[in-house]
Amino acid sequence: MDAFDYVIVGAGTAGCVLASRLSEDPSVSVLLLEAGGSDRTIWIQLPIGYGRTYFDASINWMYDTAPVPGLNGRESYWPRGKVIGGSGSINAMVHVRGRPEDFDDWKDLGNPGWGFDDVLHYFMRAEDFDGGPRSHRGRGGPVRVTDLTGLAHPLCQTFIAASQTLGFPSTDDFNGPSGEGVGLYQITTRDGLRASTANAYLRPALQRKNLKLISHAQATGLTFDGARATGVSYRRQAVEQTVSARREVILCAGTIGSAQLLMLSGVGDGADLQALGIPVRHHAPAVGRNIQDHLAVSYFYKTNRPTLNNELRPFHGKALAGLRYLWDRGGPLSMSVNQAGGFIRSRPDLTRPDLQLYFSPVSYTQTPLSERRLLNPDPFPAVLLSFNACRPTSRGRMSLSSPDPFEYPLIEPNYLSTDKDIEDAVTGSRLLRQLAAAEPLKSVFVEELIPGPKVATDEDLLADFRDRADTVYHPVGSCGMGPDPTRHVVDPRLKAHGLEGLRIADASIFPTVTSGNTNAPTTMVAEKAADLIRSDDSA
Repeated sequence: MDAFDYVIVGAGTAGCVLASRLSEDPSVSVLLLEAGGSDRTIWIQLPIGYGRTYFDASINWMYDTAPVPGLNGRESYWPRGKVIGGSGSINAMVHVRGRPEDFDDWKDLGNPGWGFDDVLHYFMRAEDFDGGPRSHRGRGGPVRVTDLTGLAHPLCQTFIAASQTLGFPSTDDFNGPSGEGVGLYQITTRDGLRASTANAYLRPALQRKNLKLISHAQATGLTFDGARATGVSYRRQAVEQTVSARREVILCAGTIGSAQLLMLSGVGDGADLQALGIPVRHHAPAVGRNIQDHLAVSYFYKTNRPTLNNELRPFHGKALAGLRYLWDRGGPLSMSVNQAGGFIRSRPDLTRPDLQLYFSPVSYTQTPLSERRLLNPDPFPAVLLSFNACRPTSRGRMSLSSPDPFEYPLIEPNYLSTDKDIEDAVTGSRLLRQLAAAEPLKSVFVEELIPGPKVATDEDLLADFRDRADTVYHPVGSCGMGPDPTRHVVDPRLKAHGLEGLRIADASIFPTVTSGNTNAPTTMVAEKAADLIRSDDSA
């Protein structure tokens, strides 16, 4: 049996960071296991190509949830990366840390060392921000963060101006000291290519002799000696293999994968495991609970000015965009379509932003969802406005559907199960209408295509939200961090409660979902986890 000091499960956003940081010490050996394969495809590396990966089973787990009562019994489609780089290889590349208060909340929930002042250093260490020297921003780190000032579609400024008409402030940096307001999103690209942690951290680190990556290796279970995790079993090319960890096993398989692997290994709610015939290794009732996610709805507007539809719908437009990209790695192919947005307070008496806004100068109202991977927008100029609540209060769960590691688990998001989330759905929907009616957007918008003027009352808005809202692909929390073993899975040092030699370091440990996109805080968690591991080893 092969043995390494550290065995990391999952070469996603967090796993790539950890493998790189831990292997900086030449005296230790690191193995990184990944269920998927190579990320070296044009659709991953080309920034706008993420639309093509949306339904690609070769690089995407393509989960479906159970029917959601709050969404009128609809299932929710959850794409997650099954590829080197994980979901960071198929996401929209928006770089948002979250609000400082999000991390102070983590600390106040019993997690010392996780307040914003504690984690800021890790955000900065990860970054190579190209927007010039600014306080709170990092330079020279692995992940290039691109400022879209001067690059985004001109209608983004129209959106910003309309938001200011409603009294919302503007900001030039959502990740700066005053990140509240509306503005342009920053994205993780370098020289016109995706700057995933696979590209930024893992690929350079693979030159080291003490780091080994095994792809197409799906973990099927953890091995134990009593309460100590000793290794990982995995299947590769139909062959079961086991590798041992001399120091630690570290799970970085994400909100779905990490919780699923724990349960398959007998770590979870004892009654649930016994019902499936899985021997209980450790009763951990919090595994798979506490799932949180951002739920959004989009409103589509036809415009009297050109949008990205005009550039990317016709064949000659696609050709010109391709030539531009080949010439200088610029133009619309080098960016995400999520170009502008913001974090705003829906009421002035609130102490922090409660809604996240999105403005995309593109629309897909005539393209079936399953065909959006063809990158074919509407044949007329149009845009979309979206929102989600920053901190939803609904909590979901996941559980095993079978003891077979190759059967997908049961995911129950439990969206809109609280009065607060229902209230936010109506508030945000009403706000989108207010934005559309504010100048200068009002003069640009010709017609509301979806949902249309027939959706008018608060009851209509909520009914429409239930019919159309869906995930923004930010599921977190299934292995939540905290001090109580009955309610949390890992402690503040990311060690699994009640077990030894086992840590979890990915978005599953978030006690509460952050305000915004979750890729940047996942990178931060992995950066901090590397320091925690090295500190404990040297103690």
